[in-house]
Amino acid sequence: MFESITNSLNNVFKRLRSKGVLTEDNIKEGLREVRMALLEADVSFKVVRDFIKAVTERAIGLDVIRSVSPGQQIVKIVSDELVRLMGPTDCSINYNSNGVTVLMLCGLQGSGKTTTAAKLASLIRRQGRSPMLVAADTQRPAAIEQLKVLGQQLDIPVFSEPTFTPPAICKMSVRDAEKNGRDVVILDTAGRLHIDEQLMKELHDVVAKAKPHMKLLVADAMTGQDAVNSAKEFNDQLDIDGVILTKLDGDARGGAALSIKAVTGKPIKFVGMGEKLDRLEEFHAERMAGRILGMGDVVSFVEKAQQTVDKEQAQDMQKRLLKGKFTLEDFYAQLQQIKKMGPLQDLLSMVGFGGMSGMDEMTEKEMPRLEAAILSMTPQERQHPEMIDGSRRSRIAQGSGNEVQDINALLKQFKQMRKMMKGLGKKKKKHGRGAVGGPPAGFPGLG
Repeated sequence: MFESITNSLNNVFKRLRSKGVLTEDNIKEGLREVRMALLEADVSFKVVRDFIKAVTERAIGLDVIRSVSPGQQIVKIVSDELVRLMGPTDCSINYNSNGVTVLMLCGLQGSGKTTTAAKLASLIRRQGRSPMLVAADTQRPAAIEQLKVLGQQLDIPVFSEPTFTPPAICKMSVRDAEKNGRDVVILDTAGRLHIDEQLMKELHDVVAKAKPHMKLLVADAMTGQDAVNSAKEFNDQLDIDGVILTKLDGDARGGAALSIKAVTGKPIKFVGMGEKLDRLEEFHAERMAGRILGMGDVVSFVEKAQQTVDKEQAQDMQKRLLKGKFTLEDFYAQLQQIKKMGPLQDLLSMVGFGGMSGMDEMTEKEMPRLEAAILSMTPQERQHPEMIDGSRRSRIAQGSGNEVQDINALLKQFKQMRKMMKGLGKKKKKHGRGAVGGPPAGFPGLG
């Protein structure tokens, strides 16, 4: 995510940090490169102009030039302005305290509305609500069936009456939700390839009939300025309450994420970070700025770990660690827990390694090889790796498609990791839980 702009900005900041003293001239030179990086990332020209103006006014001053670490000061200023540009953060949903809450999703065809409707329903249910999906897209072939399949996967009911008009379907769905004890309905409305009079009339009719408490625009982040332009038009005509950006995990540029709030004045509420139905995240401007600048987003990483890690398994792992036990079985279990958290590329970005060239590709390739090597061992070998001699290493390598040196490297790394785990376990025994800095409670293997 945002690889292009992250790499470009990091190169600029690296050069600025290397200068012992910053002057007005080299600050302006660096910001010209920042400007080019933003434009290449498909950020709106007006947004770039205003952003660079704001950064320049703050950067060219005695406080920065006389600072002990002027390069870091520039990074801080850029970070603050990115947060201001994309914020303030507002992930709230305006729930109706006196009945059913109606959320309307709108957007162009192909933006991912139907899948996003299901993801949003899943997220809302995790918040303790009882959502219902509404198939109000009678234009696109198979849209109703797609929503039904997604609803079945999530065990969330789907309301559909394909012989009625979309406005009528939406109005009927609210009554059905009231009757069946559902407190949130999510309207999956139709889209078009472009904004036209017919589309807007239908959406206005849906608003009049269903009276949604929130109108959320679903926009494809990978379309860059097209997403921003369509967001402006939808907002001008419908006065939307917020934006859900889809496919952000595949967006190497970041133009839509950086421009939409400034152009529409409406907050980005959520972002789609993958195809799975649990891959919808709240949007936080501060965290996103950290990812863009390659500084990571540890808070989101911790939240994701807490959502996906098996707590009982983590607690059992902690007990084993405190006893000084850590086997290849445990190591394999940790790999499986990490995989549940999502693509490794995203996880690396969250902890500040997203901009390191080749690191994500290397890790994606290494994970299956590590798993294959461990699974090619016997249960006894996984419990007692010290028994793996030369002939066993050859057998494991042949059975897993690795070279013998790969198995040697794995066992060496595991030995170092086990030594570290034993040391950590001793410190926790001595000082008590939480006395030693490290991964958060619930993180794989460390409780």
